[in-house]
Amino acid sequence: MAMSFLKPHCTHRLPSSSSSILNSPFPTISPTKSLFANGSSFSTRIPIHFRARPISSTQTKPFSFKAFSSQISASAPKPDEMPARVGFLGLGIMGSPMAQNLIKAGYKSSPKEVAASCDVTFAMLADPQSALDVACGEDGAAKGLSPGKGYVDVSTVDGATSKLIGTRIKATGALFLEAPVSGSKKPAEDGQLIFLTAGDRSLFETVAPLLDIMGKSRFFLGDVGNGAAMKLVVNMIMGSMMASFSEGLLLSERVGLDPKVLVEVVSQGAISAPMFSMKGPSMVQSLYPTAFPLKHQQKDLRLALGLAESVSQPTPIAAAANELYKVAKSRGLSDEDFSAVIEALKVKLQSQSKE
Repeated sequence: MAMSFLKPHCTHRLPSSSSSILNSPFPTISPTKSLFANGSSFSTRIPIHFRARPISSTQTKPFSFKAFSSQISASAPKPDEMPARVGFLGLGIMGSPMAQNLIKAGYKSSPKEVAASCDVTFAMLADPQSALDVACGEDGAAKGLSPGKGYVDVSTVDGATSKLIGTRIKATGALFLEAPVSGSKKPAEDGQLIFLTAGDRSLFETVAPLLDIMGKSRFFLGDVGNGAAMKLVVNMIMGSMMASFSEGLLLSERVGLDPKVLVEVVSQGAISAPMFSMKGPSMVQSLYPTAFPLKHQQKDLRLALGLAESVSQPTPIAAAANELYKVAKSRGLSDEDFSAVIEALKVKLQSQSKE
């Protein structure tokens, strides 16, 4: 599949970010290159026979999360109801495989200015400031949006940032959907992400087939901010689990047990989790191939702690885990996988041994 790269105007402050425009496989367009600022871009149009996976689930009643939470069942929209051109801003560890899955669905590439050229634009950025810059900066995506277009922010940000982006996007007349994902590099590559969406319901329904290409399930959570909150709660739990798992691995070794056997025992018990089975063997070898960078896990813990503080919710376990990730960052492990948090505990053990 041909792919052309260009540097779009909307990523001027993000050297590592990139973007893409997804348009039609017919007529075929030859790859070209063009420089704008920082990042990459490709384009393709949605084919008539769109690959979509209906998701079966049951609706749930509203509860105190300020909106109802449910996993949506939906059949594929009619061809004339689907966006003809789809843009993707941010082709990093997560964004790249997500966009690749759209390409595999039948796409060719052609460089265009992203938001102005597309019916729907996706954005997957590393942090709140980057997401805000790309959406609302001097040459941000909002400058290319207009009534009838849609903007889907897949970044993990705090609720306040998401609401600000949504307000700026809607001021252009375009529709906005926040859609942070649960899942890391491998689920992104395999199209097995979980989308936690909130915002404009009609845009959610329009992009449902695209979400189904990139993910295994999708939830609509109501008002903007709820998707961000759900993602932060999920990642708070995940970060705390990894810190606890790390403690267990080191303790087992300390008392003369084989940590490899511990990984096997855990994988067969009630606390079995894919995260432990996948990362445990590498952690035992002090190897941390990056699927979810440690710096992003610490950022999400920080944001989750801020969310908890905003509603006076005590989170002592997450707060303790956050301190470990901060130690790991100080040891130069920011770009390693978040499982490298175990190294922070090793540092503490070494300090105790010297005392």
